[in-house]
Amino acid sequence: MAAEHVIDFDRGIGKSLLGKDAGAQFEVHRRKPPQRATVATEDKLLVSREEAAQLLSISQRALDYLVASKRLLTRRIGGRVLIPMADLRKYARCDHPERIVS
Repeated sequence: MAAEHVIDFDRGIGKSLLGKDAGAQFEVHRRKPPQRATVATEDKLLVSREEAAQLLSISQRALDYLVASKRLLTRRIGGRVLIPMADLRKYARCDHPERIVS
């Protein structure tokens, strides 16, 4: 007969309900979620649309217009649209008197 176990996830402790050591406790070993590496925006080669819009102080929709009109280049990796930091810096250095949306 297999022993049944109850796991208290708040404490990480399990209790055996059946078997010869009915009162024994066992440790529950759970894996930690993988840590994401945090890199400063200045050190990144590519940034997301959200980060690019924040860096240029424009809305995401305005950034989408810049991408659609080929004023900013993008790279696709998987399903993500990423924008090179070098192109953002180059765009930010120039004056742009024309409207974003024409």
